[in-house]
Amino acid sequence: MINSHDAEALRQVFGPETYERLPPRTVRGADALVAWWADVFTALPDLTMTIVGLAENADEGEVFLRWRLTGTHTGGDWEGIAPSGARIDLDGMDHFTVTDGRIASNFVVFDQMQFARQIGLLPADGSRVDVGLKWAYNAWQRRRR
Repeated sequence: MINSHDAEALRQVFGPETYERLPPRTVRGADALVAWWADVFTALPDLTMTIVGLAENADEGEVFLRWRLTGTHTGGDWEGIAPSGARIDLDGMDHFTVTDGRIASNFVVFDQMQFARQIGLLPADGSRVDVGLKWAYNAWQRRRR
């Protein structure tokens, strides 16, 4: 469903009480989750998600999913960040709990710094700007002590 970019189709796996704890915020309820995914599909019109690993604990209704998300940030804003035109390549993990065949909750983890560097919100690791920022931060911390 994700790779087809059909946010409305995701409604069938979300319940009214479903919540997802995403890195920037928690999204609650099927309507809000469908809207969130619609925004993601707009921001990354060529988004592809690939499953890298999957583990299930059926007795507890848990699914662990490791994934890779790729796409180009050329559509709309993503979490308030204007389109950068940058290529995105993120690794992440989800921990789903499933009740009565629907997602009850999901805890999503991905490296926000990796994302920020890829779109240019943060400087490249080891670049002159990165080294300067770290130097300035460390100087500020030493002064605070």
